[in-house]
Amino acid sequence: MTDVNLADARENMIEQQLRTWEVLNDRVLDALEKLPREAFTPPQYANLAYADMQVPLGHGEVMLEPKVEGRLLQALDPQPNERVLEVGTGSGYLTCCLARLASHVTSVDIYPDFTARAEDSIRHAGIRNTRLEVGDAALGWDDGRRYDVIAVTGSLPQLHQGFHRSLAEGGRLFLILGQPPIMEAVLITRVGEDQWSSESLFDTTAPPLLGSPVTREFSL
Repeated sequence: MTDVNLADARENMIEQQLRTWEVLNDRVLDALEKLPREAFTPPQYANLAYADMQVPLGHGEVMLEPKVEGRLLQALDPQPNERVLEVGTGSGYLTCCLARLASHVTSVDIYPDFTARAEDSIRHAGIRNTRLEVGDAALGWDDGRRYDVIAVTGSLPQLHQGFHRSLAEGGRLFLILGQPPIMEAVLITRVGEDQWSSESLFDTTAPPLLGSPVTREFSL
């Protein structure tokens, strides 16, 4: 695929995937439009960078569909003065999108090779307001900080509150809950020290976060 085709594909992603899936936030669309997704996609899948599909990354992990990334960003709505925690760095693409919208992003992945490749891609993209960590965050990531925004990019078969208390008051948490064939994306907001609200966003699927507990049921 040529550079011209990639530019056309990026525009088609915006107009035919994101806008038709009600991703209408101008800041989010601008971040997605300006960041070359193919620079984060494994080379053998570069021609699928803007396709409406999950792109394999290795280890059974994927880049989420562009429309899901767009809805995630729109629901979380990171602001320029806010700090973000991302669980599941993957390719680093969503990390960069979050970094373009927020003050700073801490991103955690359990696979060191993902982190190494993502660091290189993020550096080449000119993004400087990120910190990447290697670790197991399946049950939460307690680094002593509270975050305004938390994005968990792998699914949780069972809801737990490992991430809830890492939210600042007013902070937003994006999760994908359940098991195949249908999972539910939800937005959880910390409305008080011991109070959270939950909003169902859309149905989707995603590989489970490695190490997440598995049960047959989940509840909010």
